[in-house]
Amino acid sequence: MTLAPHRIKMTADQYLQLGEDPPGIRLELVDGEVTVAASPATAHAFALSQLFFILSQHIKAKRLGVIMSDTDHVLTPFDVRRPDLYYFTAERLRQLTNGPIRIHPDLAIEVISPGSEKTDRVDKFTQYHDFGIPFYWIVDPQSRTAKAFKSGRRKYTATGSGKNADTVSFPPFPDLKIDLAELWWPPKP
Repeated sequence: MTLAPHRIKMTADQYLQLGEDPPGIRLELVDGEVTVAASPATAHAFALSQLFFILSQHIKAKRLGVIMSDTDHVLTPFDVRRPDLYYFTAERLRQLTNGPIRIHPDLAIEVISPGSEKTDRVDKFTQYHDFGIPFYWIVDPQSRTAKAFKSGRRKYTATGSGKNADTVSFPPFPDLKIDLAELWWPPKP
């Protein structure tokens, strides 16, 4: 008698016991399997840091909450993802604990790297919606585009987009104007 191979899924709690990622790689847990991605390239890192700066200034000036980056979010018992940036409103801050995040942020942002396009546009698109994240932005430094989405009953629907040097306003920050040219590498003089 031959036994069929049986895949054993790692749980989120087991995954979290692994500790910090080794240098130069980024780990996430997807359907019980550990996935590995390379560290971001310059264009990704620049877009991420610029966007963090722009949002951080706006959020702090208006006392809206906090914007953070790169923390484990336990989406399901078998999925742990790390949005590039995420935002919690001031009203929800008391729900956060020190450790992995187990409640949905009010906004998740992914900056696409070469090789992460399917993950960010398809896999996380579905997972973040199912986790209950009301707003999701996808920023692509290669194509110099940004898209914003709002959660509906069954999926995210587009709420805005821009490219190159467009100025955009995306929910949940309707009074914030973002000059997309500020996000792209190399920086404008």
